Amino acid sequence: MTPHVERPSSRRSAPRSGSAERDETPGPVEIIEGDNLAVAESLASGSFTLIYLDPPFNTGRAQTRERVVATRSADEEETDAASAPRAEISRGFHGHRYEKVRSMLHAYDDSFDDYGDFLMPRLQEAWRLLADDGTLYLHLDYREAHYAKVMLDAVFGRDAFLNELIWAYDYGAKSRRRWPTKHDTILVYAKTPGGHFFDSEAVDREPYMAPGLVTPEKAARGKLPTDVWWHTIVPTTGREKTGYPTQKPEGVLRRIVQASSRPGDRVLDLFAGSGTTGAVASSLGRSAVLVDCNPEAIRVMRERMPHAEVRTV
Repeated sequence: MTPHVERPSSRRSAPRSGSAERDETPGPVEIIEGDNLAVAESLASGSFTLIYLDPPFNTGRAQTRERVVATRSADEEETDAASAPRAEISRGFHGHRYEKVRSMLHAYDDSFDDYGDFLMPRLQEAWRLLADDGTLYLHLDYREAHYAKVMLDAVFGRDAFLNELIWAYDYGAKSRRRWPTKHDTILVYAKTPGGHFFDSEAVDREPYMAPGLVTPEKAARGKLPTDVWWHTIVPTTGREKTGYPTQKPEGVLRRIVQASSRPGDRVLDLFAGSGTTGAVASSLGRSAVLVDCNPEAIRVMRERMPHAEVRTV
C-alpha cells in the first residue's frame, strides 16, 4: 500500500479483503441539486479523499455553460480579486497558466475552447477539494481524454499522474469504416505525488485469463486488476438498471472506491447522474456527496438511495 498522510477522523479500520468490506449500515449520502461549479466552490478545501468526475463527453449535444476568458499581458499586475472574482480560474496551479494550455491546444482543435472553459475550473476546484492523500478519477472517452490530460498536468502537475485506466466493453453497434470504439478512458491523479492513499488488497480480484498457467491456489484467489478493465456496461435487464442514459456500472465504481478510499472517508461526484458513485460508496461504508443540476437525475438518485439527504442550492 502506498504511504499516505493520516488525518484524524472517526473512520473505521479498513478490512483487507474486498469480499469482506461491505458494511451492514450504508454510509451517509447527500444529494445536492444545483450548478456543480457553484456547489464545489461552497465546499471546504481538502474535505474529500476521492473525487470521481464523469462529465459530458462533448459529443456535440447542446450544453449550458458559463464561458470565461481572462487574459493578461506579461507586464500586467495581478487582477484584483474583488473586481474580478472569477478571473483566477484561468490561472493554472504549479506555475502553469491555463491561457498557455488553451493557446497550445487551440492550435490543434478549434473546438477545444468551449469544452476547456467548461472543464478547467471544475478540475481546479477538484484539486482544492481533495485531501492531501486524495485521488481524482476523471472519466472521459476518446473525444476529450487527450485534451483533459494536458489540463490535468497543468492543474495537478505531471508528477501527480498515476494512471490512464482503460474501461473496455463490447456492446452496441460497430462501425465498418474504422476500428469500433469500445472503451472509455479514466485519468487518475494524486493531490500529493507519492502521498496518496491506495489499497490494492481491498480490491475485488478477477479471474486469470489463462488459469492453467498459474498454481491452483493462485487461480482460486484470482489476480489483481491491471490498468485495463474489461467490464460490461449496465445490463438492460440487470438489477442495477435505472434507465438513466449515461449510467455507469457499479463494478467499475466499486473498484475505484475500494482502492482509493477507506470506510468513513468522503467521496465526491460533481456529475452524479444516476448516482452510481454514491450507491457504491454508501454500500462500502463511505460518505458520499452527489451533485447534479438535472431534475431527472435527482429523481433517479432519490429512488435509488432513499436514505439520502437531498437539498437544492
